[in-house]
Amino acid sequence: MRQFKETLRQLRAQGLYRSLLQTDSATSTSVKQDGQKALLFCANNYLGLANHPVLKKAAAEAAETWGAGAGAARLVSGNHYLYKTLESKLAQYKHTAAALIFSTGYMANLGTIPAIVQKGDLILADRLNHASLVDGCRLSGASFRIYRHRDTVHLEKLLQKRKSGQNVLIVSDGVFSMDGDIAPLPEIVRLAENYDARIYLDDAHATGVLGQNGGGTAEHFGLSNPRLIQMGTFSKALGGFGGFVAGTEDLIQLLINKARPFVYTTALPPGVLASALAALELVQSRPHLMAQLWENQAYFHQKISELGFNLLGSETPIVPILIGSSEKALTFSKHLLEKGILVSAIRPPTVPKGSARLRVTLMAVHTQAQIDLLLHALKDIGKKLRII
Repeated sequence: MRQFKETLRQLRAQGLYRSLLQTDSATSTSVKQDGQKALLFCANNYLGLANHPVLKKAAAEAAETWGAGAGAARLVSGNHYLYKTLESKLAQYKHTAAALIFSTGYMANLGTIPAIVQKGDLILADRLNHASLVDGCRLSGASFRIYRHRDTVHLEKLLQKRKSGQNVLIVSDGVFSMDGDIAPLPEIVRLAENYDARIYLDDAHATGVLGQNGGGTAEHFGLSNPRLIQMGTFSKALGGFGGFVAGTEDLIQLLINKARPFVYTTALPPGVLASALAALELVQSRPHLMAQLWENQAYFHQKISELGFNLLGSETPIVPILIGSSEKALTFSKHLLEKGILVSAIRPPTVPKGSARLRVTLMAVHTQAQIDLLLHALKDIGKKLRII
């Protein structure tokens, strides 16, 4: 017990202690937090679908018809017919032969990577990959090397050092969740072709955001390649819950047999599947949602750049504002909340030491007036804290 207290004391002293903030309302452009209304600029609800009436109705009707839970893993008795419908639509959405749903994106990464590589194989991973990718790579038992962030020259040098005949997997986020930049996928695909490697792409923050139809990073670049394995989630732009992997038919059959988080986890409730189906249909039938998201992104990015903040090369609705110290980032976030704006401070180990930041995320449903309130507050506090 003393050890726990000492660890917690050290976290507080370093500005790295985390605590839970309670919200008491549905996720929208504003939420009730500790009884106070606050503008929300830190959710991953990019298209504003988390509280959309179409999704809520689909989930409620499915629960009323088929119950609250699945009752078993999919390989036992939990393979509801909605899975087949949704997986077929996901494969079309991602321009692949097949898809497989997992309970979460994290579990998709933990299950897929160890299923397709093992001891003796080689993983080459971007330095700023999500923690779930790092954990999946470590669980696989394969040799694990890091290449500098988005540095395909460094990646190629590592590929050149691989053992002859060695199975190689390149692992990267599509959109990097803390920096808001996009993986150089065309060059990664070229290298995978030249060096006979496969690619595992975590498209959690790109699905529903990038590409003409929201298909993600590959669609954004106009790419389709059997070497490319795509992971996505329903819990961000699609407003719900759950994850999936899309790729070849052989890949999906392999995962059904070998991905432990898939095999040994109870299936998702029917309501979750129904809301995901509704979200896919909304995204594809209402392109104005993505258009408005990108209008908001362009407006905010231009205005915040003019203020002189360091945005770390963001290209997407994820806009990091570099602060540096964890303590100062926490102070900035606290001052924003005092002004009725909720933006989280992101600190190590989520980001590298010395790069604590505010992580602003925009939604399609934010109004320009709300964005202007955020900009005014950022400018005011940034000057007081000597960030700008």
